Amino acid sequence: MQKEELLAYAAETLGDEAEYLWERLPDCCVLRHAQNGKWYAVMMPVARRKLGLAGDGKVTVVNFKCGPILSGSYREKPGVLPAYHMSRANWVSVLLDGTASRETVLELLGISYDLTRQMPRRGAKAKAGE
Repeated sequence: MQKEELLAYAAETLGDEAEYLWERLPDCCVLRHAQNGKWYAVMMPVARRKLGLAGDGKVTVVNFKCGPILSGSYREKPGVLPAYHMSRANWVSVLLDGTASRETVLELLGISYDLTRQMPRRGAKAKAGE
């Protein structure tokens, strides 16, 4: 899966458009929830050597939140690495160069989306019904 395909899927399925927040980093973008502003995906080009990969140049990665238990399991899959520039306990980086399967990318997108979604506060349901 490539960056453009992932962004199109997020727009169609989740209704979120990529936000390019940094003028000096035009290739970096985030996907975030409209209601709470929390990021659930961060995409950026990273030097292959910074990721411990062979070769020169850069590769586009996407960071997804998945929590400490799932992050270890997903890092066993091709194209999934410890998070770059995020908490390695709670996030993973996924290569968007075709190494990671489409299924893996979309699973992690859904997990990250759900984990960062705004949840109702305790007691909010009871108060709403009063």
